[in-house]
Amino acid sequence: MLTTAQLQEIAGAIRARTQHRPTIGLILGSGLGSLANEISHADVIPYTDLPHWPPSTVHGHSGQLVIGNLEGQVVLAMQGRIHFYEGYTMQQITMPVRVMALLGISTLIVTNAAGGINRAFEVGDPMLIVDHINFLGMVGMNPLMGPNLDEFGPRFPAMANAYDRDLGELARQVAQANGINLREGVYCALSGPFYETPAELRFLQVIGADAVGMSTAPEVVVARHNGMRSLGISGITNVCDLTGDSPANHEEVIEAGKVLVPRLTKILRGVLAQMPQ
Repeated sequence: MLTTAQLQEIAGAIRARTQHRPTIGLILGSGLGSLANEISHADVIPYTDLPHWPPSTVHGHSGQLVIGNLEGQVVLAMQGRIHFYEGYTMQQITMPVRVMALLGISTLIVTNAAGGINRAFEVGDPMLIVDHINFLGMVGMNPLMGPNLDEFGPRFPAMANAYDRDLGELARQVAQANGINLREGVYCALSGPFYETPAELRFLQVIGADAVGMSTAPEVVVARHNGMRSLGISGITNVCDLTGDSPANHEEVIEAGKVLVPRLTKILRGVLAQMPQ
């Protein structure tokens, strides 16, 4: 578990590398990191340049911070996230959200690549996350385990409305204005790195999951603990096969990202443009 002093050390190292003072954090998922290339006047900091910051080891995740201006907002974008299945602890994979809070960031926007369980979803659909099922946290793999960091938040934070309703409504309006079919649903977070069995997918369907992935929920839990607002959007990169005839693979996730990026870019840029500066 990282100490507050170590988190402050990371935040200090970031401040030393940029004059920007971001108020919005972006975590960009598999195949979606190209949005960070649209940030202007950007300072780029590789994760390997920061103390205590684990490197991202997954193809499609560049592994760097991009800090600058986007749609009138000062943002810090993680171009590639850190996953639990890479062998890191829950505290390590959510450490960036703690650091964002120390940098003065009050809004977190998370994206991810997800498999579509809802039979109405199609590859290339963006899905507004209205709630999540955090299987990792429910079975004890929770970033809030251990001594509570009182300076960040309470011992027992409520997870109701973990995804900010006002930001969600803004995303709906932007999608409608741009003719984008923004799906809505419940995101289920599993550990990975394997893709689910057909039986597991049918189980998730029964309990109300619309999409499934390997991230996001732990980050939003910590954001909620920090008192940050969160907006989450999944990119449906494959339609989950509940029969086992067409197994998923990471290559199709990256390929579908090419279709999703323009749609997600329009939604996220539109949301940022309409948020108070």
